[in-house]
Amino acid sequence: MGNCFGSSAQVDSYNSNPTPGVSKVDAGRRSRSDLSNSIVSAPSVKSSNQSLPTPRSEDEILSSPGLKNFYFNDLKTATRNFRPDSLIGEGGFGYVYKGWIDEQTLSPSRPGSGMVVAVKKLKPEGFQGHKEWLAEVNYLGLLHHPNLVKLIGYCLDGENRLLVYEFLPKGSLENHLFRRGPQPVSWATRIKVAIGAATGLAFLHDAESQVIYRDFKASNILLDAEFNAKLSDFGLAKAGPTGDRTHVSTQVMGTQGYAAPEYVATGRLSAKSDVYSYGVVLLELLTGRRALDKSRAGVEQSLVDWAKPYLGDRRKLFRIMDTKLEGQYPQKAAFTVATLALQCLNPEPRSRPKMSEALEELEKLQDLKNGNKSHKIGSSPMRSPMRNNHSPMHFTPSASPYRQSPHAR
Repeated sequence: MGNCFGSSAQVDSYNSNPTPGVSKVDAGRRSRSDLSNSIVSAPSVKSSNQSLPTPRSEDEILSSPGLKNFYFNDLKTATRNFRPDSLIGEGGFGYVYKGWIDEQTLSPSRPGSGMVVAVKKLKPEGFQGHKEWLAEVNYLGLLHHPNLVKLIGYCLDGENRLLVYEFLPKGSLENHLFRRGPQPVSWATRIKVAIGAATGLAFLHDAESQVIYRDFKASNILLDAEFNAKLSDFGLAKAGPTGDRTHVSTQVMGTQGYAAPEYVATGRLSAKSDVYSYGVVLLELLTGRRALDKSRAGVEQSLVDWAKPYLGDRRKLFRIMDTKLEGQYPQKAAFTVATLALQCLNPEPRSRPKMSEALEELEKLQDLKNGNKSHKIGSSPMRSPMRNNHSPMHFTPSASPYRQSPHAR
């Protein structure tokens, strides 16, 4: 979950306490009859060929078809009592554990048998409160797409709030780009991830009722075994503007370094705010640098400020390219991505492309890759002025289900 910004921006309050006045029933699970008056705004997108009403009550959200309401004790069994060696990720929201459930009944199964799942267990005092937890159940209960992470179910048991997702073995894009590993991410894989993430955003923006993701960043892009990208963490998602409105006004939330400047300054949120964030991730894919790194000096702390002067110059672009690529990328394709990133980062929201337009540009690169062989730039590639920093500061708690843990196996 993205954190709020500085004092100049109005922020949401994260309420980590359970809703007052709710009784415990069913081994600690909250009674749905007590929740019927709690309302959450939701898009009327189609799921299973049915359009759901907006806004939806908490009772309706938790009754979403296709989502299992898990018992807390079942998830304890599935994760071996949340043992440290089952831990695969952690962040300000809490912890993510690897678990096993039966593929047919979804009941807990023995480790190594059945279906592998990721179980996100929120800290009661964490950054992701009940409102954000419910928003994630709401959107992922309605929205189904190959480039969105699949939510299998949830658990609401007293103060315990958990989410059960499909398990994605490659973890997050953040882990692959910024952490030392045996194999750097190849150019072809970076383009594949960029296309998958763009496809997911375009699906949200072009839905019957538009959804604004609001927290697009590398840690929220999860990868399956074939590096297909899936967007995760919908706790900050918002329904888009309707009618003739160009934006929705909301309290400023998100992650510093990724959020669009007009949104930070005014609280005016639109699909073009997501497009800006997408441009930042394109820069991360090009450079191997984080969006914000306070361990660096001066202008280099902000990736956008540092990289922008190079993006429109084909002759200078190599200076900011990720040195881990060792020059193994097509120059023409790299410049195309850089140009697209520059368009997405336009200070004027109306001048940014739609996500569907950005996706179309990237898909053209796949048609060209067979005809353009990757090659080294020069016989002895110059060092980029960028130096890789393998232990940069994390500025906001990541709500991705797969932020890497030292206990991960």
